[in-house]
Amino acid sequence: MTLPTSALLEELEATNERFERSTPLEILSWTFEQFGDDVAMACSFEDLALLHMVHEQRPGTEIIFLDTGGHFAETLEFVDRVEREWSLNLTRTKPGPDADAWPCGTERCCELRKVEPLKRAVSQRAAWITSVKRADGPTRAGMKTLLWDEKFGLVKVNPLATWSDEDVSYYIGANGLPEHPLWAQGYGSIGCAAVTMKPQVPGDRRSGRWVGADKEECGLHEA
Repeated sequence: MTLPTSALLEELEATNERFERSTPLEILSWTFEQFGDDVAMACSFEDLALLHMVHEQRPGTEIIFLDTGGHFAETLEFVDRVEREWSLNLTRTKPGPDADAWPCGTERCCELRKVEPLKRAVSQRAAWITSVKRADGPTRAGMKTLLWDEKFGLVKVNPLATWSDEDVSYYIGANGLPEHPLWAQGYGSIGCAAVTMKPQVPGDRRSGRWVGADKEECGLHEA
């Protein structure tokens, strides 16, 4: 695993403090200045706000979609549509053969269908971009905008960390971006079909995730 130097960690911490007062676009500008093409974005296509920003600033950026083998048909169709209409540089990961014994909702499903494929996808990158927000829930409330990601061995950039769901909705509307088709059906947070329902708790859009499973996170993000 790649290990950061003490100088890099100090630089990341100082920059992270500045980013508390920066816009997502400013954070992305810094990211591309620092890492150029040596950065990728992981995107679930639940919404297109951050993907649109990345595409506007650096359209050739590699976009990684973790195809777990368990997505809704609507999600896969939406990914195909956006890839085609935006001419994305899209990489679709696939689970390895070890995942066959762990279908969605079982103990090791996310490890083998998300975490391991992403590790392989970003193994040669210096940084990755995610759309994680502190407002997503208690498990993400302490997420920094910029940090060293020990799990994946590279810099992690969360340009939307300080944004609310309302900020995202406003951006989507102001820019006329298409919405995931399941939103119109009342879904609030969209993962694999076998463990995703409409919100179970009013006001908590992620309360429909991993229904029937004893988990709140898939293992990609830790505060």
